[in-house]
Formats: sequence, structure tokens, C-alpha cells
Amino acid sequence: MTDTSPQFFVFLPQMRMTLETLVARAQAAEAAGFDGMALMDHLAPPMAESQPMYEAITTAMWLLARTERLTVGHLVLCDAFRHPSVLARQAVTLDHASGGRFELGIGWGSVPDEFPVFGIPEGTPRSRVERLGETLDVVRALWSGEPVTHHGEHFRLEAAQQQPTPLGHIPIVIGGSGPRTLELVRRHADWSNLPIHQLDRMDDIRPLIGDARISLQNRVTRIPPGADRAEIEGVARKRFGTTGLLVGDDDELVAQFTELAGRGVERFYVWFTDFATPETLAGFGEGVIARMR
Repeated sequence: MTDTSPQFFVFLPQMRMTLETLVARAQAAEAAGFDGMALMDHLAPPMAESQPMYEAITTAMWLLARTERLTVGHLVLCDAFRHPSVLARQAVTLDHASGGRFELGIGWGSVPDEFPVFGIPEGTPRSRVERLGETLDVVRALWSGEPVTHHGEHFRLEAAQQQPTPLGHIPIVIGGSGPRTLELVRRHADWSNLPIHQLDRMDDIRPLIGDARISLQNRVTRIPPGADRAEIEGVARKRFGTTGLLVGDDDELVAQFTELAGRGVERFYVWFTDFATPETLAGFGEGVIARMR
């Protein structure tokens, strides 16, 4: 029988935590039954620029090396930070090192203010989307293992070839909801990650994305049995606001995720407002994930 239950990934920005803490969170998520984990990709933490943060690709490799089953990816890598020839090889390296547990999540840049700070060519939103499309063309061509000649607006390759090829199929996740981005989803992606504020447009977006499946990122506040709900919810709303925030005990969260799954969401990226403590991961695994499978 085919499992039609939704997938659950932990979204865990790799900031304000040591590498040892990140590994502990990843291992706790794996033990709790999560399908995967997603990191962020910035040159400085948004709105917390002075805080410590680890680089996205290197951190993914470290977490893949310290887990056995968990899929690891990003929401999402910023296209402008890497040449597609480098990105293609990084992705295949992670794919081989992990036995096929890496996913390529990519977008065209959600925080353009960091571009001039770090000397990254900014461009217009239109040019960044066009660059992303060209990146995906180049990456997928290089993954074939055949020589690639590409003369584009942003990149030029002359009989470029990369070996090895992926072990199988490296899934591609594209974030965003604009018409040009959704066209890239239709052409290239396995998953379309919708911003939570675009949830009401899901029925309109679905016909535009071809065979791609829909994922959604949700901020989640789990109320453990016997806990002070008002205190926990108050801290969460102070830290994260109310947009896209799911709050509840296990019964309430199961009901909320079931409703969203019924609307066609097949994967949830869960951003816990307590920064995914091992206790929260274990409790969510037992009280929500296990009950939805």
C-alpha cells in the first residue's frame, strides 16, 4: 500500500547554535520520525547580523555525515551565491556522501539587502529569476555527465563535463510564487515550496506547476501536556508574530495539519518556535507524526 501521509521536515536555521547542538537536533529529529531537515542560506542571519551562523552547504554535509536516514536540504539556497558549475558538483558530492539523502532547494534570493553588503551583484528581481533559470539548466545538464556547451546571458560553458553523475535522482525544491518562478517550478522542480502567505492561492497555483508537489513552511508552537499554554503561546507570538503560526496541543496540531494535507500540501517544513528542542521533536514525533501515518 502506498503511504499517502504528508512528509514532515524540520526547518532549523543554523544560527545561535553550535555544530554539536545542530547535530543533536538532527539526530533527535531522525529518532522522532521526521523525514528530513532543511537549513537556511544567508551570508549573515537576517535581522540578527551579529549572531554566529554556519555556512549552508558545509553544515548540510556535516549533518548528513552524522545521521543515517534523514534527508537534508535547504529553504532555500540563494542562486546568486554560487556558480552553477560549483553548485552542480557540490550537490553530487553530497548525494554520493549521503547515499542519496540530499535535496537541492534553491531560490533567487529572499533578502536582497545582503547582496551589496557582501559584494554580491544584486540585479533586478527579473534578472535574478532569469539567472536562476539558467542555473537550473546548467546544473541539470552537468548532472547528465555529458559535455555541456552553454552560451547564456549569465554563464558560458565550453564542453564542460562533470563526473560522477548523481546516484539516482536529486530532488529539486524551488521556493517562491511569482509567475516566472512558478514556470521554473514547472520545468525543473519536484517540489514547489509556497510561502505561507500564499496559501490562499494554492488552488490557482496548482495548475501552473506541472507535476511538482506542494510543500509549505509553518511556524509551530506545540503545547506539551500540562504546560502553561498562555505563557508558551505568548513567548512564541512575541518572537515570531502570528503569520502562519500553528499553535496547539497534539490533538489540535493533528487537526490543523490534516486540514492542510486535505487541501493538497504533501510536505510540511516545521519551524518550531522553541528552536526544536529534543523534547519538542520527540513529543511532536509521537503526538503528531506517528498519528498521521
